[in-house]
Amino acid sequence: MTTARTSSTLSPKSGSPGLSVRVGRERSSSIVKVEKVGEESQEETLDQSMYDNVNAEWVNRKGAWLIHPVLIFAGKVVIDTIPGMRQEISWTLVNLLYLGLSYLMFHYVTGIPFHSDLHGGVYDNLTLWEQIDEGAQYTPAKKWLFIVPITLFLASTHYTHYDPWLFAVNLTALIFVLIPKLPFFHRYRVRFMVDEDPSGMGTPMTPTFPHSGTATPTREDMSVPPITVTDVESRL
Repeated sequence: MTTARTSSTLSPKSGSPGLSVRVGRERSSSIVKVEKVGEESQEETLDQSMYDNVNAEWVNRKGAWLIHPVLIFAGKVVIDTIPGMRQEISWTLVNLLYLGLSYLMFHYVTGIPFHSDLHGGVYDNLTLWEQIDEGAQYTPAKKWLFIVPITLFLASTHYTHYDPWLFAVNLTALIFVLIPKLPFFHRYRVRFMVDEDPSGMGTPMTPTFPHSGTATPTREDMSVPPITVTDVESRL
């Protein structure tokens, strides 16, 4: 008995439609951005009250208030020893140096230099000004630190004989130091030229899927390689 040779072939058709994703344009950077650092929660308050913050408690100790006029007077004496130094320039330099050091110390450096683990890291993002008196406003220490730069500015304005250029320089420096001391800016940071998308990549948008009726491939649309079935000729 002879068996006839038969063959059948399955041919693929067009492939299934793919998935497309629309990619938006890259985000542009902001010139000025105001950010809030941390949240005042009950857990954070407990961590702050666990141990004394040695980094900030010194401002309430004896002699801490007196150190400011002493440093200002010492700086004035040192600057006056420069040959040919005028009083107008001398007072302006004293004012700018004090305000610059005050800004770096109270409003720029964050965290505490020692025993930060004792407080659970709650002070890591806070400036010294925000750590003083556990962040309370209008305390005696903060009032004193607010009055000293204003008094020095008035003194420098008087001894510079109200020169308009020097007045503008001293006033600008004073504003930069006083603004971070205001309660409105507590835990807020002003940043310049901040890129809103740090990765530098475009923002993925919602994926675009194929329309209904073409999303699910049918048996005829399935992409499979051709299959040939051959019966081997055999004889009995």
